[in-house]
Amino acid sequence: MTVISDHELAAKLATDAGRLLLGVREEFAEASTAERKDAGDKRSHDFLMAELARYRPDDAVLSEEGIDDPVRLESRRVWIVDPLDGTREFSELGRDDWAVHVALWESGALIAGAVALPAQDITLATPTVAAPPAMPAAPRVVVSRSRPPAVALEVRKHLDGTLVEMGSAGAKVAAVVQGLADVYVHAGGQYEWDNAAPVAVARAAGLYTARIDGSELEYNRRDPRLPDLIVCRPELADSVLAVTR
Repeated sequence: MTVISDHELAAKLATDAGRLLLGVREEFAEASTAERKDAGDKRSHDFLMAELARYRPDDAVLSEEGIDDPVRLESRRVWIVDPLDGTREFSELGRDDWAVHVALWESGALIAGAVALPAQDITLATPTVAAPPAMPAAPRVVVSRSRPPAVALEVRKHLDGTLVEMGSAGAKVAAVVQGLADVYVHAGGQYEWDNAAPVAVARAAGLYTARIDGSELEYNRRDPRLPDLIVCRPELADSVLAVTR
């Protein structure tokens, strides 16, 4: 087997799973949204698990769609994956704001990660991610189209900014990385797989990442819940934290 680095593997798996999901979307175009969601979740998860077993058989895996194996807590290397981030957006034909997340945690730190946006034909991956272009005069705060958290609305007000509505967490962080938004603040519930890969990519682009109280984001914990998150341009971090703390 050809030797492939962790960064290359994260990018490859996220991209290939994304292509698989595009095929699922086409195959289930006439099915119900529930059937489309279920097929996407299962097939992407099965693919990622098989590929990780092939390329990194000694590593542990934490997947949203898998059974949490406590062996990961004793493992030095753990892949944290979300086979389909933004299942609702994926199920709505024509939406492109959904993603695949593949990240690697090693000895206490995220060391590699990739976020694929399959419907946009984009994969953002470590180790090198371009910094976003210059920010407009009014900072853009990216939020869910259906349930924007109150803290994000307060941040927008404090920054005298504008709102950008978007689907999945991966798509929102990717928007900040690409310079399509400037701040992503989430509160109210996420898990490690929702943001591990996006955070790895954001850090590679030089963005600020933290919990909403400013504390460090920690991964591969016994309880994988990680309910809040900030990803923003570093020059906005103090202003954002002035609200979220």
